[in-house]
Amino acid sequence: MLHPGAMFHRKGPTFFELAQQCLSSVEHGYDLLAPKFDHTPFRTPEVVLKKTLEQLGPPGSLDRALDVGCGTGAAMRHLRPLCRQEVVGVDLSRGMLDEARRRQADAPGEATLTFVQGNALEMTYEAEFDAVTSFGAFGHILEEDEPQLVRCIARALKPGGRFVFVTAERPSVLNPSYWVARGFNAAMHVRNALRKPPFVMYYLTFLVPRARELLEAHGFEVDVREGLLPRPFIGYRIVVATKR
Repeated sequence: MLHPGAMFHRKGPTFFELAQQCLSSVEHGYDLLAPKFDHTPFRTPEVVLKKTLEQLGPPGSLDRALDVGCGTGAAMRHLRPLCRQEVVGVDLSRGMLDEARRRQADAPGEATLTFVQGNALEMTYEAEFDAVTSFGAFGHILEEDEPQLVRCIARALKPGGRFVFVTAERPSVLNPSYWVARGFNAAMHVRNALRKPPFVMYYLTFLVPRARELLEAHGFEVDVREGLLPRPFIGYRIVVATKR
């Protein structure tokens, strides 16, 4: 959610711990990071979650919702009051799911919270959810795998169900954050060429033009909403994609 140069909380991971994560697989790296994840800039801010999930409607307006790449369950906490039956969180990391169970045990609402360890690209849900959300997970999906992710999400939604997420337009090459992100991506490509298993984490992924193209190709009607988020997130877009 935040740019790669954002600052860490004093309770966040040390440089050594981040290096350990980066040299691990995605699954094991997030197992290591899980206890301190909520003190990093990678955790989507509460105001962004709140404003984005308001687009789904009032409390009790959904039966079931799915959060893809749920991490420590921050979005599930906001989804639970919206759902009458169940909120499912899927994440590759067992450590992140353990944190989610602990942190969200007191989340408001009556819907069942279900935590599933699994790969987002291998989900097999069939027309089970009124809404699917995802926050901060797109950087862990390679561009060539994005169509498969969209297929899995489309299959998981009921007709008329909505896929809601936050992304951005492609930044100008005159923006310093563009070059910070490109530099980070270049370093990750080098790391993954030299060391296995790869650690997939890239910036500037699933931006508005690419997301719209893929979603429309898989039967979604796409509504990109601007100006709903406060500073410093005003440049981000909330996307509400409805399955036809």
